[in-house]
Amino acid sequence: MGCMAVTITVDDNPLLLERQVCFALAVANRSVLRIYRRLLDPLGLTHPQYLVMLALWESEPMAVKEIGHVLQLDSATLSPLLKRLEANGLIERRRRGDDERNVDIVLTGAGRDLREQALAIPPAVVGALGVDREVLTELHSVLTKVNAAALRAEQAE
Repeated sequence: MGCMAVTITVDDNPLLLERQVCFALAVANRSVLRIYRRLLDPLGLTHPQYLVMLALWESEPMAVKEIGHVLQLDSATLSPLLKRLEANGLIERRRRGDDERNVDIVLTGAGRDLREQALAIPPAVVGALGVDREVLTELHSVLTKVNAAALRAEQAE
């Protein structure tokens, strides 16, 4: 009895690394975050800290729980970010007078001033990527849909 050769074409192989959405997302994530890291370093921010600052520049004060919800971060991840931003003089924690258990995060003057420097980040990222803004807008739209679908799938479990 002879062995039969099995040929798997690219189209038939669902396990090819280059076809995996998770691989493409992981590589894109690392690549884009490297660009952000280079641009944010002069501002003294890490990318996760930048995300917190973006949320606060959009709306402040914000409760710690609200920031966690908006950024989809748990307390164990968010707390050290807030501590570092506070140590760097960019934010302050304020207990609510009506409920001592709730803590609001507010920007300091330095935190508000940093926004002016941060205005250069989005166009610098676009420039560093070298792709049209329309491509990034489409990518953002697709990723937003994927994230929503993943969240729905997680909640259904």
